[in-house]
Amino acid sequence: MLNKKLITLMNEQINKEFYSAYLYLDFANIYEEKGLLGFANWNKVQAHEEIDHGMLIYRYLQDNNAEITLMTIEAPNVKHAEAINGADIKGEKLLGLLKAALKHEEYITSLINNMYCVAQELKDYKTMQFLDWFVKEQGEEEGSLQNLLIKTQLFGSDSSGLYTIDNELAARTYMPLQ
Repeated sequence: MLNKKLITLMNEQINKEFYSAYLYLDFANIYEEKGLLGFANWNKVQAHEEIDHGMLIYRYLQDNNAEITLMTIEAPNVKHAEAINGADIKGEKLLGLLKAALKHEEYITSLINNMYCVAQELKDYKTMQFLDWFVKEQGEEEGSLQNLLIKTQLFGSDSSGLYTIDNELAARTYMPLQ
């Protein structure tokens, strides 16, 4: 049986993963409105992945006969959207959204790390093994955003550079987790 503290943290994490999907959909909408369909696509794929992450935790709780408590999903923080609405989405405006996404992923990483620490304290090796995938995934999430941020800092203020990055991001496809 899973420890009650871990069950609570995992239920909260399901909520945070679904919130992340909302956040990425909000970002996708902003990019779409500005004509950056590749950036919009990247964020839509990201939203699908976040839902998958929440569902993995959901299934883990089910498989361990733990109570699942679904919570209200808050609306995305509109401060990020306000930073660029009505403005040309180049330079600092574009970087602001990417920095917000990276900051959010770092926050999610801290939550995953906290769950891992609790599992470790409880010597719950099965849950630690389950969370290993999330630890690795968060490293990839942060790395992907850091690379995109660097590319955008280097080339995003130039129209042809932004066009090239946008086209690269348009090629990203959603690969459901098995």
